[in-house]
Amino acid sequence: MNIDEKLYRVRFNIDPENPHIAVDKEKCKKCHDKICLSICPAEVFKLDGDEVSLSWEGCMECGTCRISCPEGAVEWQYPRGGYGVCFGHG
Repeated sequence: MNIDEKLYRVRFNIDPENPHIAVDKEKCKKCHDKICLSICPAEVFKLDGDEVSLSWEGCMECGTCRISCPEGAVEWQYPRGGYGVCFGHG
């Protein structure tokens, strides 16, 4: 089974009321490298003009964005119980 087939099995139970990732736009503006754009395996961070936007709904919950942001602009926590990524096995 290749990586695309494995990722196809991943499902998300989205919590529409409580996003588990947020970006502090003011801190983000200070960052020149924008490493979040290239380090996130789920590509939830995108460049929208000169600002970073995110689509947290597809987050794989690895926490890479939280530890890699040099400005500390990413606020990340695990989704509340019953929500988040659901990995398929097989």
